[in-house]
Amino acid sequence: MQSSNGRPRGGGGGVESSVDNHDGHEPAPTEGHGQVRYDDPWYDALAAGWGESGGAGAPEPGAPPVRREQEASAVAAAEVYLEVQRSAAFQEVRGRYRRFVVPAVVVFFVWYVAYVVTATTAPGLMARPVAGAVNVAMLAGLGQFLTTFLFTWAYARHARLRRDRAALELRWDTQELTRGIRGGVS
Repeated sequence: MQSSNGRPRGGGGGVESSVDNHDGHEPAPTEGHGQVRYDDPWYDALAAGWGESGGAGAPEPGAPPVRREQEASAVAAAEVYLEVQRSAAFQEVRGRYRRFVVPAVVVFFVWYVAYVVTATTAPGLMARPVAGAVNVAMLAGLGQFLTTFLFTWAYARHARLRRDRAALELRWDTQELTRGIRGGVS
């Protein structure tokens, strides 16, 4: 394989310096000739055997026991998250979120579309002066900014008063459950 500058990269037959390395990082240390360290975060267990021959061109056997334990704990953690997602407390938090956000988005979208449609279909109305050089269009445009800030404030207040405490308790419970699965490490 060649890097973007045309020089061979990785496994090109010679020792590669950090200057020659395309991404500027040292190559990952290996346990032996032709073997990848299994704690490498970029190691893909599904692609085991791609360029990782065990000497005679045969692919390496499956993942080591440590890797299987990590995969088992990941599956167990996924089960915890699914259990939390099905819980009544989670459904209540999601319901409170939706009961606020859906009407707020609908109201704001209708207000925005009404502003745009009125500006394009009734230019005489929008050009009507209100006070001096200030006309209806300018007030409606400033109203768009005002309602954006108002909805942002209302959303933050709603989250703080009605969802944050319950969501934090769910997060705490989820971390405790996954910590128990992973043996005290989270």
